[in-house]
Amino acid sequence: MRNKPPLILMEQMVMLLVFALAAALCVQAFVKSDGLSKDSEARDRAVTLCQNVAETLRHFGGDMGNAQVKTAEKLGYQCDQGLLYQEFDEDWNPADNGVYRLESAGVPTEVPGLWKARVSVAKGFNVGQEPEVLFELEVAWQQEVRGSGG
Repeated sequence: MRNKPPLILMEQMVMLLVFALAAALCVQAFVKSDGLSKDSEARDRAVTLCQNVAETLRHFGGDMGNAQVKTAEKLGYQCDQGLLYQEFDEDWNPADNGVYRLESAGVPTEVPGLWKARVSVAKGFNVGQEPEVLFELEVAWQQEVRGSGG
């Protein structure tokens, strides 16, 4: 009879240890899922921004310079030396030294009147790490050909 109380105490200690391990695993799973959720949200936002820029470039059309300048004006982005770009902070607000960067640059084509641009959003600018491309797409449009009236 004297051995029962220490055994019950030992059993409760083992149960407490098992519970603590299970709780630690659950917390780790929740932290991992939160990180995945934030990554997924950032990727979704990158897709939306890239599509918006691509559709606006196609809307304005014409040559690459014209399309980029008008797109930058319409969306409130910056355009310099053939590169349309905008940086965003962690909450996707426009910022000077942001975490995310949207870029659009022309892609050479061999077909006269056909223009292509690569639009991408990357994460990790100004953080001291190699930027990670979240989403990238190519958009193409044909410059209007005006026939001579005869």
